[in-house]
This record gives sequence, structure tokens and C-alpha cells, in this order.
Amino acid sequence: MANLKDIRNRIKSVKSIQQVTKAMKMVAAAKMRRAQENMEKARPYTNQLYDMLKSLLPDIDRSILPALRRHQSVERKLFVIITADRGMAGAFNTNVLKIAQNAIDSFGKENASLLCIGKKSFNHFKRRNYNIIENYTDFWSELNYKHAIEMNSKIISQYIEGKVHEVSIIYNEFINVGKQEVINHTFLPLKYENDSVKIKNTDRIYEPTKVDVVKLLVPKYLNTQIWQYLLESFASEQAARMLAMENATSNAQDMIKDLTLQFNKARQSAITTEMLEIVSGAEALN
Repeated sequence: MANLKDIRNRIKSVKSIQQVTKAMKMVAAAKMRRAQENMEKARPYTNQLYDMLKSLLPDIDRSILPALRRHQSVERKLFVIITADRGMAGAFNTNVLKIAQNAIDSFGKENASLLCIGKKSFNHFKRRNYNIIENYTDFWSELNYKHAIEMNSKIISQYIEGKVHEVSIIYNEFINVGKQEVINHTFLPLKYENDSVKIKNTDRIYEPTKVDVVKLLVPKYLNTQIWQYLLESFASEQAARMLAMENATSNAQDMIKDLTLQFNKARQSAITTEMLEIVSGAEALN
């Protein structure tokens, strides 16, 4: 059995860790509220752009924009993996990396290019010698729309230049505080033909023309979509970290209770042993 000093030191150490996890939980909760507000504000705008393009693209020749063109076959593919820069967020990063690696290996590692957003994805795939063409780190605390434009520019250039024939985005979608779902979404080429809902355009007048409207909306939609992915991932990260730190704080409290009980038992045992030694010494003198 550990001596009293060792147990006391362990209790002190666990209490210190508990204070840290509790503080991290409060910070993550504050960040999550702001991130969730920004994400929910952006969703209606992104959805409206999606609906407008869905109604226009079936009537448009895709050759008008390089970003709309489809390749005959998908021989090379770009995977955009969105993770966090830091850990201590439960399975947030692990779930994304697991699905991303399975998707890449299924397609073929030698035919896949990677664009890593976040240190966790970059470090994971760099150690395994995957083909990483670009990475973005240390920007989450200053996240803004310019980051989405910069990332989308790199993605679009890869697709337009024919270096890749399809682009997939793998990220965490925010469902609620207790649930985040990993999504593997085909970003390019844009696909709308399979949608069951068809929007009637008979009573709409487009000025100047449908083609001009599409040329204006497609770049804006692609930038906004990347922005939405970043907002979803950031809100999911903070929610996952808040829950992880809450569980860690609760586990620390349980550990403190167990160690305190162990300390009391050890102290009682020491007192009993000391009393027996005193009594035994008194009996020996008699």
C-alpha cells in the first residue's frame, strides 16, 4: 500500500489537473457559443445559394465555366481534410482521420492529393508519406472569410488545371452540442441532377441572363461553401472539447474521492499499527 505522502501528492496533482480541465471546459463553452451563432447565421445564405444554382444549372451548358466541367473519368482525386490544430477534444480528430484515410486508401494512395486544414491532419498524413500539396495551420483563432477564399482558390486551380478530376471534402458537421457527424462530400464537380425536388422557373425573369447569373453565383457559392465547412468544423471542435473536458473534470472528481478514501484507510492503518506498538511496549515493560 502506498504511504500517506504519496497518496497526498497524488490527490494534489489530480486537483491541479481538475482545475485545468474545468477552465478549458469554460473556455470551450464560450468559444462554442460564438462559433455556433456564426455557423447558424451562415447556413440560410449557403442554402439559398445552393437552391438557386440547383434551379439554374440543369439549363446551362457546363462549358461556360471551367469549375463546372466534368471529366470523363476520375483518375486523380483531391481530398480536403479539415481537422483541428489541437487535441483534447475526444474523438473529434480521430473520427475524421479514420474516415479520410479509409477513403484515400480505397481510391488509391498513389492517385490521391491531399490538402490538409489543421495540424492534426497535416501531421497524421505527413508521417505516412501521403502526397500533401498544401496545408493550413494556426489560423482558427483568427478565422475569417478570407481564409475560405484562399483555400478555395487553391482547390479550384487544381481542378481547372486538370491536376485532379474530383474534389472531396471530409469534415465534422455540427448536429448539436452532443453530436458531430463526419461528412465526406463531393465538392467538385457540382452535382444537382439527382435532387428529387425540381424548382419551376416559368414565372422568373433573369436579368441579364441565366448564364451571367450562373457565372456570378458559382464562384460565390464555392467560397461560401468552404466557409460553411470551416464554421461547421470549428463549432464541432469546441463542442467536442467542452464535452471532453467536462468528462475529464468529472473523472478527476471521482479519482479524488477514491484517493481520499485510500488515504483515510492508510492513515487509519498507520494509527492502529502505532497504537498496537505502544500497547505491546507497555505490556513488555510489565
